[in-house]
Amino acid sequence: MKKLTPDPPYEKPTPHPESRFMALTSNSDDMPTLFVDTQAPLDVLYDAASYRIQAVTQVMENLSMRGSIECESFILSDFTLLCAIPLRDGCDVLDVIGQRLRARAS
Repeated sequence: MKKLTPDPPYEKPTPHPESRFMALTSNSDDMPTLFVDTQAPLDVLYDAASYRIQAVTQVMENLSMRGSIECESFILSDFTLLCAIPLRDGCDVLDVIGQRLRARAS
């Protein structure tokens, strides 16, 4: 049987202004694992942001067309977190697009 060894200690990466990859705000702790490629083509970045924002928008529109929705507060809290994560990711990607467009205009 193969012996398991623990992972080596992890050093949190320090953000660098010229880094190609930016950690998403929605990472769940101090050790980011999800990143956006800040040098990806603008149309690819736009598609990624748009997809996430439109998915949450569709869910919210569907809910708004229903009558009253009764649920426990912890379910509502979980649901809002479920919607907030892709919205935050989309906003992070839009921030990258904005930075790139401002740099291009300068």
